[in-house]
Amino acid sequence: MDTEYAEDSVDRHIARWSGKVPFDVPTEAVITRIQLLAKHVKYGKERALAETGLQEFEFETMHRLASRGTPWRAPSAELAAELLLSPAGMTGRLDTLEKSGLIRRVRASGDRRRVDVELTDDGHRRWTEAMRWRGIAEAEMVDPLDDGERAALSALLKRMLRHVEEKQEK
Repeated sequence: MDTEYAEDSVDRHIARWSGKVPFDVPTEAVITRIQLLAKHVKYGKERALAETGLQEFEFETMHRLASRGTPWRAPSAELAAELLLSPAGMTGRLDTLEKSGLIRRVRASGDRRRVDVELTDDGHRRWTEAMRWRGIAEAEMVDPLDDGERAALSALLKRMLRHVEEKQEK
């Protein structure tokens, strides 16, 4: 059976609401599919983290460190700002990660008052494993699309996102 035109949950949603409330069907279809796909992406990420035993907050902190490249280090205040955490919230998060052996705190070489945070080898290994599982989950999501369809979808979503972001900047 060709699944391209098979009914999905959004088609059923639209049919259920059609005639009950006014809405633009194509817009409702696009937005509802984006919302449902976002939920599936979230579930895929949660499953990936479960495979590695990491919590989302642990992964996010490690991800910020790993993005800096070797030695996977950043000032704790900078991390807190990026993660939108208070200093106390950042301290609690780092305490948990340090007890798990995923990060270490080190005094900054140029300013001993500043504390840098860096991934341990085990932290980097666990982050890499989580990224591998996330990649598998993401690949499964886009599997039905060929390369051209993926590029076209990405371009359309980019156009929508830029429109929304530009409106928010004004």
